[in-house]
Amino acid sequence: MIVRNSRPSDFEGIMKIYEYARELMKKNGNPTQWGDKFPQAEKVLRDIEVGTGYVIEDDGELCGVFAFIIGPDPTYDVIEDGVWINDTEEYGTIHRIATNGKKPGIFDACIDFCSSKINNLRIDTHQNNKAMLHLIQSRGFQRCGIIYTSDDGTPRIAFQRYISDQPNS
Repeated sequence: MIVRNSRPSDFEGIMKIYEYARELMKKNGNPTQWGDKFPQAEKVLRDIEVGTGYVIEDDGELCGVFAFIIGPDPTYDVIEDGVWINDTEEYGTIHRIATNGKKPGIFDACIDFCSSKINNLRIDTHQNNKAMLHLIQSRGFQRCGIIYTSDDGTPRIAFQRYISDQPNS
């Protein structure tokens, strides 16, 4: 699998992946996390424009998508019911990860890529997203507390994985 920055030519494929992911979440008891329209086209286009959007390809097919931002994330400024593992070092945040459902290992490819860029990662998900909760915890992330999304103010379970002996690239 190849992880690369998303390009304008990927837009249609990215939106199809998000459509699939929204329907999958609904079928699995998580109808409200992304609802019918999240992420909006403008957000995806902005990710592409500023270089924070990524796709995962396998044999030339787009099979995964995510946003990855290194640096402060205002969504994570306030955490309730817990604390961050560390709040002094720079971190990277993974947002809007989704798959087309055809290839296993998309989450692992994303985490491996992001970990190669920085050793301090944060991610969050809705309490009803059981599949994502399992994946996050299986890769060594620790539950840190509750944050509220900047999009609609709804709560998410926030996680962090900090590997102190892994140098940043």
